[in-house]
Amino acid sequence: MADENVLLDSEMAELPDRVWAALESRYGKPLERVLNATGILLHTNLGRAPLPRAVARRLPVLLNAYCDLEFDLGSGKRVDRNYRAARLLEAISGAPAALVVNNNAAAMVLVLSVLAIGREVVVSRGELVEIGGSFRIPELLEATGCRLVEVGTTNRTGLADYEKAIGPDTALLLKVFPSNYRQAGYVASVSPAELVALGQSRGVPLLVDEGSGLLQAREQPQLREHPSFESLLGQGCDLVCGSADKLLGGPQAGLLVGDSGLVERCRHHPLYRALRPDRTALAALEGVLRMHLAGDPLPLDRMWPEEAEHRKRLEAVASRLGAAVVPADAFLGGGSAPDQPVPGQALALPDIPELAAALRTGAPPVVGYSRKGRFLLDLRTVEAQDDQALVAAVLAAFQKLGLEIPG
Repeated sequence: MADENVLLDSEMAELPDRVWAALESRYGKPLERVLNATGILLHTNLGRAPLPRAVARRLPVLLNAYCDLEFDLGSGKRVDRNYRAARLLEAISGAPAALVVNNNAAAMVLVLSVLAIGREVVVSRGELVEIGGSFRIPELLEATGCRLVEVGTTNRTGLADYEKAIGPDTALLLKVFPSNYRQAGYVASVSPAELVALGQSRGVPLLVDEGSGLLQAREQPQLREHPSFESLLGQGCDLVCGSADKLLGGPQAGLLVGDSGLVERCRHHPLYRALRPDRTALAALEGVLRMHLAGDPLPLDRMWPEEAEHRKRLEAVASRLGAAVVPADAFLGGGSAPDQPVPGQALALPDIPELAAALRTGAPPVVGYSRKGRFLLDLRTVEAQDDQALVAAVLAAFQKLGLEIPG
């Protein structure tokens, strides 16, 4: 009789699978590539902005060996890891100076720590927003040792409210553009240009949290009213911050641009060392910024495809799945233009129980959404190169559930 402590050859062959299964059971599965067919481009749960493939293809050779992150190959001297991204940001936004940190909240923390620790920061009550992960602007200010001075009311704030609040201990004016909500009706707020003029007259700088990382103005209706870094700086704002992994289409990073003297103070503050990004983020960000500068298409542009070509694409995929092509709204997501849908069309399948779960657990995983008795797949958030994989995943899900393809 075989020793119970000795594994048979067949058992040894199965050991890796058994070990992996045990590891996944205890620690969860590793990250997987997902096909996002929700029509929400900046889907926070799915990683926000996808990197352009051209940028992603270049990353491995910069990450699996050494690179000149803080080294000038010409002079042989050390340089600031921030300088490439900073120059590109300055060129695109028109900023006198720029700095990159690891997210937008870090950019705010750094500015507040440099300019306003132990002093007052004036902000409208209507802009005391809660951002992702239940982080709230008032709590962020408190954590950095600043004293929050609220002005106006929830729905209406005027210039006079700011004027009355500014005193000898005022360090900073803060304007925050709201994410994921809009106020309507009897509302009023103060424009950045008005706050710039007030701040200059009283010797108080203005920080604007733009939030979404829109470097230059866009003509699409959903973004026409959204302030860009370029426009805010053009109005004279001292500092502007935003996220790199939203409308910019880059990796997670915080972008800080504006007055050279103020940016340099932030760069030389000890806290910057703790908040600076790693080479992965900087390599990806540099690639995306170079695409912006060259005017190359970016993932954001998928939201407004050329109509005739997109219709052909929809019909080609629909014919293979027995799906209908129906009107459907897409959204930018990530707190950008929350009340501004992007009209268009999507693929519609029957909303069969268990279909969504079968697609999520397929290979590759596919995430769509149910609406009015249909299960929708929006190709605007799926790269055209992935259409074949999407079709295969849907067919496999129907086969797994023992269902016939519609039509």
